[in-house]
Amino acid sequence: MPGARKLGRASDHRKAMLRAMVTYIIENGKIETTVTRAKEVRAMTEKMITVAKNDTLAAKRQVLAYVTKEDVVKKLFDEVAPKYKDVNGGYCRITKTGPRRGDAAEMCIIELI
Repeated sequence: MPGARKLGRASDHRKAMLRAMVTYIIENGKIETTVTRAKEVRAMTEKMITVAKNDTLAAKRQVLAYVTKEDVVKKLFDEVAPKYKDVNGGYCRITKTGPRRGDAAEMCIIELI
């Protein structure tokens, strides 16, 4: 995708970090992170939910290739995706919480609506 954020990481580190964060947000519902990371995580999380709305074996394999835990994939298909079956996008909310104490990075909470 054009204009994708690099987040100050090597591509393999960035990909692993985003996969872990997407897995965590699907598992727990919300996460506190920086605003730029949250925007990247939101994009990938919404793609995973959109794929999971189509409950086929191919869709399960596609999600499993990205999400790192099998039980989280099961939760995504059984609980999370059916909740959004009539909704077209916008499954995540980003709420800014102010600057981080150490380096004043803009922090926020990203959560599934």
